[in-house]
Amino acid sequence: MGDPLLHETKIHGTLDFPYIVYHGKIPEYIQSFPRHWHDEAELIYAVSGQLRVCVWSESFHISAGDIVIVLPHAIHSIEQVGSESAEYYNIVFDFSIFGKDACYEKYVRPFLQQEKTVNCCERKGSELNEQLKPLVLSLIEHRQYSYSTHEYLVKSNLFMIMHLLNRHCVDAKENELALHQTYDKLKMALYWVQLSYAQDIPVKKAASLCGFSESHFMKLFKELTGMSFTAYLIGYRLELAANQLIETDLNIIEIAANCGFHNHSYFTRAFVKKYGVTPIQYRNGRRGS
Repeated sequence: MGDPLLHETKIHGTLDFPYIVYHGKIPEYIQSFPRHWHDEAELIYAVSGQLRVCVWSESFHISAGDIVIVLPHAIHSIEQVGSESAEYYNIVFDFSIFGKDACYEKYVRPFLQQEKTVNCCERKGSELNEQLKPLVLSLIEHRQYSYSTHEYLVKSNLFMIMHLLNRHCVDAKENELALHQTYDKLKMALYWVQLSYAQDIPVKKAASLCGFSESHFMKLFKELTGMSFTAYLIGYRLELAANQLIETDLNIIEIAANCGFHNHSYFTRAFVKKYGVTPIQYRNGRRGS
């Protein structure tokens, strides 16, 4: 699984056909996917169970049949709700799949430039959800054939999805656009965590990277993530540690040090607080031993 990504730069699908469908299960595959962003749009469709999806500073408790719409560059995350399990699909596609013509300029580019927006969460039974659902299910059903025999089916569904988003979109409010632009600056702090999580990362330096005073940075970061910068950093380190417990044979002290914890007792307490078990219990339980 590797390190959690903040700014995803990998290609979803292929260069010629930038589209893919991912299948997710919580906690079988992951317990959470931390805040990140990418250049593609994404639809998250819940099949069963409960999960929490955050988009920008909004948090949504998602149940079976709900659809979350994530526009390009939006900071978002997927998390487990308590001990609940969940199954879901992520449909990820780059807007370049529509081709750049007059229709692209009129109907697609406004979403990229944040001039148009849509409701992030469409609950089961809503008008847009009911319109999107058959298209989403078709994409999921034919996901194994996306690059072989069903390219036109995929494209036709994606074009219809964009048509529906345009039918239900609204002009972005100036205050919302300004807020998102402010939050965009916080990506520098998230990216710094990604690169330097094992080092000391003072709040003052993070604030400076984003161009804010320390107090304003802490206020904005709490608004965006729902937690302090320090709590976010600890949570990110613990995610990495949990990954290494499953994927490597390193001992607990080595993993703690790799992830920025230089006090073994503190690492264990923080891990138990987040996951409810000790690191060794987590490793044994996830490996089935």
